[in-house]
Amino acid sequence: MNTSKIIKYVIYAVIFTAGIFIGITFFGGSHAGHSHDAGEHAEDVVWTCSMHPQIRMPDNSSKCPLCAMDLIPVRTSGGAANTDPDAIQMSDEAIALANIQTAVVSRGAPEKEVRLFGVIRLNDRLVRSQVSHAGGRIERLFVNTVGENINVGQTVATIYSPDLLNAQQELIQAKRLADVQPALLNAAREKLRLWQLSDAQIANIEHSGVASPSIEIKANVSGLVTARRIEQGDYVNQGSVLFDLADLSSVWAVFDAYEADLPFLRVGDNVDYTLTALPGRTFSGRISFIEPILDNATRTAKIRVETANPRGDLKPEMFVNGIVRASLRSSAGNEIIVPKTAVLWTGRRSIVYVKQPDMEVPTFKLREIELGSSLGEEYVVLSGIRQGEEIVVRGAFVVDASAQLEGRLSMMNMETIPSDHDHAHLRVEGNCAMCKQTIETAAKGVNGVSLATWEVATKQLHVHFDASKTSLDAIGKAVAAAGYDNALHRADDAVYAALHTCCLYRE
Repeated sequence: MNTSKIIKYVIYAVIFTAGIFIGITFFGGSHAGHSHDAGEHAEDVVWTCSMHPQIRMPDNSSKCPLCAMDLIPVRTSGGAANTDPDAIQMSDEAIALANIQTAVVSRGAPEKEVRLFGVIRLNDRLVRSQVSHAGGRIERLFVNTVGENINVGQTVATIYSPDLLNAQQELIQAKRLADVQPALLNAAREKLRLWQLSDAQIANIEHSGVASPSIEIKANVSGLVTARRIEQGDYVNQGSVLFDLADLSSVWAVFDAYEADLPFLRVGDNVDYTLTALPGRTFSGRISFIEPILDNATRTAKIRVETANPRGDLKPEMFVNGIVRASLRSSAGNEIIVPKTAVLWTGRRSIVYVKQPDMEVPTFKLREIELGSSLGEEYVVLSGIRQGEEIVVRGAFVVDASAQLEGRLSMMNMETIPSDHDHAHLRVEGNCAMCKQTIETAAKGVNGVSLATWEVATKQLHVHFDASKTSLDAIGKAVAAAGYDNALHRADDAVYAALHTCCLYRE
């Protein structure tokens, strides 16, 4: 054989062998390592049903026992979050995809822009009545329509009054005897003055010596006629109201303030308000009165602002919109304030999600809080969180949904846990969702247990209980009595054998 050909074959063999070695070293080893990692990851995956999130399976070899749907992966059973059964762990990718944002809790002075709605009212202090000071019949009315202005001394009506006629005759007689009995003349004059006759009217009677059966009624107050109480020809008594009058040089802006806004309002606060009827103009005044009793139907209290109205632009019953920029009166200016977007409502409860510190993987835990006053887009928090803690301010509902899907404590399955309750873990054997329901029911049936959660993947039963009423040993006995072995007690063989086929966990 040709030497050059032999050398060439040897070179080809060396290259082929080297290629095999490189492939095994880099691709084969990498594949093996990847398979190993995937296997480990597969062992950690928890599988659930998209329709029944309470189902927890360690693998997807079976279907949902309730609806026979395929199971889906929900999370890894390892990780820092599982050190607390109530915490929820989310990856950085999930947080970015859900646009979850957090912020550090801080303190501040609660301030609120209180919006008020109301109407212009008459100033009750400037409302008057024009009355008849003598009884008789209205002969003639000089004011016939509502809305007319009346000035002091203006004739508003003439009245026929027998009493006044007799009083005039007494004055004429007293005038004739003035030289003999001057006191009698003064008494007659005073009697007519008490019936609100002017000095000019009295002097005219004395000068003419004629008693008129009809006498003019002069206005003793000025104002706008808001109501007419009599008609021409009516008989009236002494003191009967002829007209209602109002002085519009000063009016009230009366607002309705909701009870939640009352802590922010006090007498003397400035109110800026506008009227639809007068666009482009802003009026200002100070609160002069806050009604001490709430309206039971509207749950509001009346807020009064007195305003000068020299030109009469502000007319009664005009709608007004007011704004008060105020701070919380009961606050020392050092309250915890959180955005409203951070708070979830569960009926009577309010919750936030607190990010757990010093965790490699973002971890959140539900926290019940007590809310104070509403500040528009923020709340004052009375208790439940502290300054410096980090909470979810956007996307809290997404975090809660993830917690619910994993069977963690969430707003939908929240139970009140007293602060003096103990929290413990107990390993309990079991296989499926039916086991989960039976184990949790048995544990919750023990007096003093407030929360019980069993995880299929980890076989861990997390319980909250009142140590003064029960113990972990008693809980273990109750679970064993239901047919499930645990770290403290073994279930009776007969009870175990009566379990459903899918729940039999002993080999």
